[in-house]
Amino acid sequence: MGEMRRPRLGVLGLMLGAYEPIFPGIAARQERYVAALLADLAAHADFDFPRAALGREDIEEIVAGFGRKDVDGILILLLTYSPGQHLVRALQDTRLPVALALVQPDDRAEDAFGELELTVNQGIHGAQDNANALLRAGIRCPFFAGSRRDAAFGRFVGDFAAAARTARALRGMRIGVVGRLAGMGDVVGDDMAFYRRIGPELVVDSVGTLWRAVEAVAPEDVAARVAQDRATFAVDPGLAPESHATAVRYYLGLRAWLEANRFSGYTAHFEEFGADGRFLQLPLLAASHLLADGYGYAAEGDGTTAALVAALRLLAGNADFSEMYMMDFAREAVLFSHQGEGNWTMARRGTKPRLIDRFLGEGGLADPPTVLFEAEPGPATVAALAHLGGERYRLVAAAGEMLAEPCLPRVEQPHFFFRPASGVRAFATRWLELGAPHHEAVAPGDVRGRLAALCRILDIEYAEA
Repeated sequence: MGEMRRPRLGVLGLMLGAYEPIFPGIAARQERYVAALLADLAAHADFDFPRAALGREDIEEIVAGFGRKDVDGILILLLTYSPGQHLVRALQDTRLPVALALVQPDDRAEDAFGELELTVNQGIHGAQDNANALLRAGIRCPFFAGSRRDAAFGRFVGDFAAAARTARALRGMRIGVVGRLAGMGDVVGDDMAFYRRIGPELVVDSVGTLWRAVEAVAPEDVAARVAQDRATFAVDPGLAPESHATAVRYYLGLRAWLEANRFSGYTAHFEEFGADGRFLQLPLLAASHLLADGYGYAAEGDGTTAALVAALRLLAGNADFSEMYMMDFAREAVLFSHQGEGNWTMARRGTKPRLIDRFLGEGGLADPPTVLFEAEPGPATVAALAHLGGERYRLVAAAGEMLAEPCLPRVEQPHFFFRPASGVRAFATRWLELGAPHHEAVAPGDVRGRLAALCRILDIEYAEA
């Protein structure tokens, strides 16, 4: 998948052109203020600030220009008062998401202030005018009001920038789908509703296509990746070399299939591989490697969660797929695990993931080599996307802590303990009440602000458990 590019925001600085004759140089002064402000925000995003917009014509020209550039969204700043009506047409004509931040050059009214200082700090009533105009025009816009020196301002800009980049990426995503588990209702949705509202295209393909990609893998590429695995993992001495080589061949074939189809992720139902008759084992190591490569993934034909994993990686920097296995009241946590897939780049720092020879009765094939690792402890976020019918979607998120727990010795598949901030009983109850599905995306850190910002852009529900 390569390195993620940084979010990029167009900055629309609003002023009233009539102030320039009264205070010559005021526009240049405020442009210098924006340059200093954006320098302070450089850790959160890249910015494109062409100039101050002094009237409706400037606003419409600058916003149209952003639409032709590689920007993910528009950050609006009030540099003086600016009439709200001047903004409406430009934002009606753009598909870029917008956010408005009410900040000022100065945090305190000083005794030396005169009319000029009041004018450059009076964005507050311009923000009110513009917010009202946006509301009445039906233009969704998150707002921030506070000091430009507050950490909360940086978080607001960072959350919006990451969400805008992710929403843009979702519209271009293609997710490969190979089979679905019959009767599993919570992962069944409406592919066209998902395409219209969330963005990704779910592309149905066959297991035969995967097999052709696997057959095309060169033996020397398999050998090189096996050697890389042996350097990366603590390899079980009992793992047969031919079993490891088979798993690696499946990984390289699936990766070639993803690359050829420009897929951002995939989902494959395990029964497809057994029914096909040509696969010797389930491609679980392939799923783990592809998660580590940055692809979205989910099991059992769940394209929705595969896309969510890909989106959460953009929001948080990394992501994994899993599901809840049981409540652990002694640990006040939930045990997460799945069949054998896991993003091993989220292993505890200072530890080496293991690659084991593992028994698996499910699937009816030979035992698949499987990655095992302890999760990096610390803050984490669990999220799931529920289809509620029609074009209604609800993203459910929960913040908590990844516990510093060793692997359970007899559980030979990736697993971890997540302690929800709301408590395990309230968390599980709320998950049920909100209709959240049993497949989840997991990310390091508390990224609820970014998920909420993404939901505002997509115009879907956001809820917490």
